[in-house]
Amino acid sequence: MRTPKTVEALTKLGRVRLSKSFFMRDFLYSEIAAVHGILNVPDDPDLAIRVGTRLCEDLLEPLQEEWGRVAIRSAYRSAELNAFGNRMQKEGSSGYTCASNTANAAGHIWDLRDADGLTGARACVVLPHFWDQHQAPGEWQILARWIHENLPYSALQFFPTYWAFNISWHERPKRQIHSYADPKGWLVRGIG
Repeated sequence: MRTPKTVEALTKLGRVRLSKSFFMRDFLYSEIAAVHGILNVPDDPDLAIRVGTRLCEDLLEPLQEEWGRVAIRSAYRSAELNAFGNRMQKEGSSGYTCASNTANAAGHIWDLRDADGLTGARACVVLPHFWDQHQAPGEWQILARWIHENLPYSALQFFPTYWAFNISWHERPKRQIHSYADPKGWLVRGIG
């Protein structure tokens, strides 16, 4: 598939079903793209679809089966969009939290291989039902431990708001868990 340049082509990409519950369209929305008018589409749609399918089938579907609806906060970013967000963050603009393209390759930038030539995909998600049941300080760890014991994730990174977390699939999983929510720091160091 070619990089979408028309509404018809973008509609076709958005309709690609990555798993039982998720379509590519679910992962393309970005507040940064919407506010700044930047098109958030993959340069290599076939690679983005391939790794997005792994993310959905191996991680997001089992999460949804166990904990209820998975709400996507942020997921796929084009290299252009991510570089813009990183530049805005470095300039001190509020609300921009994009790491460098190198750090987000095979992460939020699904169609860019990492420095080792490997593939991966990341999404920031919220599990509303889990949040409703587990809001006490540190209860994000219940979910982190369940994922660690049950899913082939690469990395988890938890945040204080609604226990949102980045979850990553990677062809060489690191198996690491870090949190910006209390208690802050590493729960599992993993590989790498």
